[in-house]
Amino acid sequence: MSETLKLIKVSEIFSNVSYEVPIYQRNYAWGIDQIEQLIDDIETANSDYFIGNLIVNQKDNNVYEVIDGQQRLTTLFLLERYLGMTFSKDALRFEAREKSNRTLAALPDMTQLIEELQSDEIKEGYKIISDYFKKTGLDKTKFIERLHHVNIIRVQVPAKIDLNHYFEIMNTRGEQLELHEIAKANLMGQLTSPRAKKIAKDIWEYCSNMDAYVQMNFPSDKRKQIFTEDWSDLSPKINSFKALEDSYDETSDKEEARSLQDIIDNKPTATIEKQDETDENERFEAIVSFPNFLLQVNEAITRTNNDDDASLDDKNLLANLARNWESEQVAKDFFFTLLKARVIFDKYVLKREYARDYKETGKWSLQQLKKYVDHKNSAKPQYLSTFGEEADKDNTNASISNKQLRTLQSALRITYTSPKTMHWISLILANYLKNEEYDILKSLEQYAASKVKDSQYKIKSGFGFDRIVFTYLDYLLYREGFSYQGETIVTPLADDWQFQFRSSIEHFYPQHPSEQAKWPDASLNSFGNLALITVSGNSTFSNAMPIGKASTNPGIIEQSLKLRIMAAMMRKNNSQWTEDLAKEHQAKMFDILSENI
Repeated sequence: MSETLKLIKVSEIFSNVSYEVPIYQRNYAWGIDQIEQLIDDIETANSDYFIGNLIVNQKDNNVYEVIDGQQRLTTLFLLERYLGMTFSKDALRFEAREKSNRTLAALPDMTQLIEELQSDEIKEGYKIISDYFKKTGLDKTKFIERLHHVNIIRVQVPAKIDLNHYFEIMNTRGEQLELHEIAKANLMGQLTSPRAKKIAKDIWEYCSNMDAYVQMNFPSDKRKQIFTEDWSDLSPKINSFKALEDSYDETSDKEEARSLQDIIDNKPTATIEKQDETDENERFEAIVSFPNFLLQVNEAITRTNNDDDASLDDKNLLANLARNWESEQVAKDFFFTLLKARVIFDKYVLKREYARDYKETGKWSLQQLKKYVDHKNSAKPQYLSTFGEEADKDNTNASISNKQLRTLQSALRITYTSPKTMHWISLILANYLKNEEYDILKSLEQYAASKVKDSQYKIKSGFGFDRIVFTYLDYLLYREGFSYQGETIVTPLADDWQFQFRSSIEHFYPQHPSEQAKWPDASLNSFGNLALITVSGNSTFSNAMPIGKASTNPGIIEQSLKLRIMAAMMRKNNSQWTEDLAKEHQAKMFDILSENI
C-alpha cells in the first residue's frame, strides 16, 4: 500500500505521530450511541477488522492535520487512554481549543484540572467509555489485544492541494458505496420487467427517507393509488407486489432503477418529488436508520423468540439480506413487505418530534398520520395519537394506552441504544405483519419484564445492574404511581414526565464522600442507593452529598422517578439519606419489580 494510503493498526495509530484538528472542524460531538457502537464493533469483530478511513494533510514530519474522521480518532484516543496505553500526551491536539487540549493531556486523572478548565464534551466521552467497560465487564487486557487486529486506513491528500476544493468534492461526491446500495442492486437484479423495477425503485426510495411518514414521501398521485382514502394505511386491495403491479400508474414506467455499476460510477438518480408538506415532514426523526430498518424487516419476516444481535448488525447486512434475492418472487415479496412494514413502523413505533414547545429539544411521539381537508379544500397531513387520544376524547382507555405505550417504548429506546439490540422493534413489525389485532402494550411489557428477569437483578450490585432494570422500574412507577407515608410522590401517567437519554449509574450516597464516612460496599452499591441518570447529570452531582444533590439540582433528580422517590424518602427522614433508608427503598422497588415480572 502506498504512502498516500497506509493501513495502520489502531493499537499503533498514536505511536510516534501527532494529529491536529483544525479550528474549522466542529467540536467533539460523539455521544453514547456512537461510542458504545464503536467499542462493541471492536469487541465482536471477527479476525482483522477495518474500522474506516482517516483523511489527513501532512503538515510536518509525523504531524498530520485531520481533514475527515476526527470524531472516530478522538474516541480512539479516549479509549486508549482509558485502557492505559502509552503514547505522547500531544498525540492529538485541537487548534485554538485549549480546554480540549488540557483535558486530553490530563487523562486519565482529570481531578488535577479545575472544573472551569475542563472540556465537557471530552469529559463526557471518557466517562461513557469508563461506564461501558464497568457495566459490561469487558477485560481491558483482552480488549487491547483486540486493537492489534483492528485497522484504519490513513489517507494522505496530495501535497499543495486546495483543501477548500477538496472539501467540496468530498462532501458532494466522496461518499463510499454503502452496503444497503449493494443490497438494492442485488434485489433489483432479480426483477425482469421495467414495470416491476419502477415499483421496486419507488418503494426503496420512498421508504429510505426515515424522518417523514412514508405516505408523505410518495407523490400525491401514487398516494391515492396505494393508500386508503384517509392515508392512514395501505389500501385493502394493495395486498401484494402483484397488486401494486396491477394498480400502479404507468406514466413513469420507462425510468428504471440504477444498476450497481451506475452507483459505483456515481451516476445521478431521480430526486423524489417535493411535497407541499416539506415543513411538516421535517418535524420528525426516526429512531433507526434505513439500513437498520432493512435488517429489522428481515428479522421480522422470520423472527423467533431468541434475540440474535448478529441479525441486526449492519456489518452483516449483505449476508443477512442475501436470502431475499434468491429469486424474482422472493425479491418482490421483500419489496412489498418493506413497504407494509414501513407503514406499520410509522404508526406503531415512536419517533422524536420537533414542534412547538419542543422544536429544539424534541419529545417522544407515537402518532399516526391521517388526511384532513382544510378550508381551501386542500388535503393536508395531520398527526393523531395512534390509539385515539385526539380521535376519541371520550375513550379514556385509548388515551392511557397511548401514553403508556409511548413511555414504555421510550424506556426501551434509551435502554437498547445500539441498533443491533433493538429487537423490540422487529417484535412489533413481526406481529403486526401477521395480526392487526396484536396487543402491542402487553407484548412489550412481557418483553421488557423477561429482560429484567433474565438480568438476575436480585444478585447484582453497582455497575452490574442492567439498564433495563432501572428503565422498566421507572416505567412501572410511571404507570402505577407511588406514595410514601401518605404522600403521593409519583402521579400515575403524569403528562409532565418523559424518559431522557440516560446511561450513567448514579450513587446517591457518593462513592468518595468528602464530608462523611464512606459506606460499606454492600450498601454503597446496593440497588437502593442507585439510579440511572444522564452522563452530564452524573458529572454535575460528582461527590456531593445526597441533600446537596436534591436541593441544588432538582432537574437532575427528576430524570428518574426512582431518584425522585429516594429524594422524597430522604426529605421525610430529616433530610438524611442512610443505609437503612436505602435498604428500605430497595425492598420497595424490588417488590414492584417482582409483582410485574
